[in-house]
Amino acid sequence: MIHQLNIIARIAPHPTHYNKAREAICEIIEQTRAEPGCMEFRLSENAQDGTLYLYEEWRDEAALASHHDQPYTRAVFEAYRDWLAEEPQILHLRPVR
Repeated sequence: MIHQLNIIARIAPHPTHYNKAREAICEIIEQTRAEPGCMEFRLSENAQDGTLYLYEEWRDEAALASHHDQPYTRAVFEAYRDWLAEEPQILHLRPVR
């Protein structure tokens, strides 16, 4: 049984907060990648429409939950309450093989 979890998140900040939202994720990339259960954590952007995309690979649900409990992750979530134009669209995917 495969327990690995892949996440794709579409994040749409208000245009006035785009740079702050982008930088907030950039600031936690290295810390997140150093977490024991993190296999991949990568930020991409669509400059045409001002959206950010996170691609994440986690060993399992417990690793993702641990990431969400980190103070730096909680700080980003808190800031995003004011910065986002809409709720993030988050896909939780499981590898087939």
